[in-house]
Amino acid sequence: MMLGDKFSNTRFALILGGTLMMTGVAHADQSDILEPFGGSAHPGVIVDTQIAELPATNIPIPHTLIAQLSTNEDDVNDPLESVNRVIFGFNEIVYEFLLTPVATTYNTVLHETVRSGVSNAIDNISSPVTLVNDILQFELDRALTTIARFVVNTIAGIGGIADVASSIGLEEHSEDFGQTLGSYGVGEGLYLVLPLLGPSNPRDAIGDLVVDPYFDPLGLYLSNTDRDAAGYARTGVSAVSEFAGLMGELSQIKRTSVDYYAAIRSLYRQKRVAEISNGREEDLPAIPNYDLNFGPDNGGSIANVK
Repeated sequence: MMLGDKFSNTRFALILGGTLMMTGVAHADQSDILEPFGGSAHPGVIVDTQIAELPATNIPIPHTLIAQLSTNEDDVNDPLESVNRVIFGFNEIVYEFLLTPVATTYNTVLHETVRSGVSNAIDNISSPVTLVNDILQFELDRALTTIARFVVNTIAGIGGIADVASSIGLEEHSEDFGQTLGSYGVGEGLYLVLPLLGPSNPRDAIGDLVVDPYFDPLGLYLSNTDRDAAGYARTGVSAVSEFAGLMGELSQIKRTSVDYYAAIRSLYRQKRVAEISNGREEDLPAIPNYDLNFGPDNGGSIANVK
C-alpha cells in the first residue's frame, strides 16, 4: 500500500470521532459538566502563574498569582473553550484511569536508571525530526549540535540509552514543524484541546500530525513495511515513559491551580512561545500535550513534549 493511501486514517478518525462525540455533550449545562473536572464554567478565566520550588522536593510548581474574570476572548485565545473543557475533562478521565495506573507501575517496577535510558533512547530516535526543523529554521549551529549529539549518543551511548553528549557540553534541544512555522511568523491560531492528544492549536497540530511524521525515518520504515505492531509498541512505550516522568509535576499543578484547565492552557502557550524563540525553558514546567505522533500510518512515535 502506498504511503499516501496509508496516511493517518486511524489517527484522524480518532480525533474526529472524539470531537463529534463530545461536541454534543458541550451543549449541555456547562456548570454541571465541568465541575467534576476541576474547572469552572467561566469562559474567560485567566490564570497567571509563576514557578516556585518546593523546599523539600525541589519540584517546580506554579503558584497562582492572579485569577481574573474577563469577557475578552482574545485574552486567552480560546473561543472554543466550552467544547475544549469537555474534551479536557474526557482526557483527564483517560489519563487517570488508563495512563496513571500503567505509569505508576512503570515507575515502581523499573529502576530510575532504566527509565532514564528508555527516555534517552526515545529522544535519540527523534533526532531527525529536530535536525530537519533546525535546518528549516536556518539554525545551522543547532543543527550541527543535533548531528553531533546523535552520533555521540548512538555510538558511545549504546543507541542513545546513555546521554553521553550532554556530559561533553552538547546540550539537548527539540524542534518541530509547529516551532518552524512559528519562527516564520505564522500565528498559533485558536487554542485547541484534541481528544486524547491534549493541548494544541492549528499550527502545532499541522506540524505534529501531518508534517513531522515525514521527518521520522523509523516511523516511515515501520509504516511502509507493515510493522504496525512495532509502531504501536514504540508509541505506547513513549507515551508511558513521558507521562511517568511528569505525573508529580502535573499533580502539583492540579492541586495549586484555581482552574486546572486554564493553568494548563496558559503554561502550554507560554512554553510554546519560549520554544519558538529558542529561549530558556527551565522557568516553565514540562507540560505534556500527549501529541501521539504515530507517523504516516499510526506506526511512528510520540511527539516531543511541548
